[in-house]
Amino acid sequence: MSKKRVKKGEKIATFFKDNYSKSWAYIKESKNFIWAVIILFSLSIVLGVLFQPPVIINLILDYIQEVLIKTEGMSTSSMIGFILTNNLQSGFMGIIYGVFFGIFPIMVTIANGYIVGYVSSSAVSSSGVSSLLNLLPHGIFELPAIFISFGMGLKFGTFVFHKEIIKHFNKFFLNSLRVFVFVVLPLLVIAAIIEGVLMFI
Repeated sequence: MSKKRVKKGEKIATFFKDNYSKSWAYIKESKNFIWAVIILFSLSIVLGVLFQPPVIINLILDYIQEVLIKTEGMSTSSMIGFILTNNLQSGFMGIIYGVFFGIFPIMVTIANGYIVGYVSSSAVSSSGVSSLLNLLPHGIFELPAIFISFGMGLKFGTFVFHKEIIKHFNKFFLNSLRVFVFVVLPLLVIAAIIEGVLMFI
């Protein structure tokens, strides 16, 4: 192997290492926002378990039915692609639309938590508490990725409250995109593969 190739490989490795380190540093800096999303999500789960008006439940069931129709007959690879695409869109929009005072990630967090609460309570009612263990693999990588994305979006929306608005806009935006590429994306890829494969087991 030539020295030129070795140096190129070292540069690529350094590039990924630096950006990965910066991503985790920004995640640590944003931990309060991520925790806020996790708490809101948890409270929404409780709401989904305890409060189930027919109007909202019918909307959820219609949504689930729509997803089932879209995914009917899909192969494992197609299912993985479908799950990954949806999760990437959700995570990315959670960051980008967070610019509007963080309203979008807050609303989507509440909606997702509520759906998880309803689905979990339905699963327990029909198959017992042990059924929750079947749901665990589906969220073990996906949920942390979404929490991080929405936490980034929530923080992004606070740029307007800083004196140097443009500076903080650029800082929050660029750091959020770095986190999305180097942390969230790999987690969502793993999540999609696990979920896609489990669909056929």
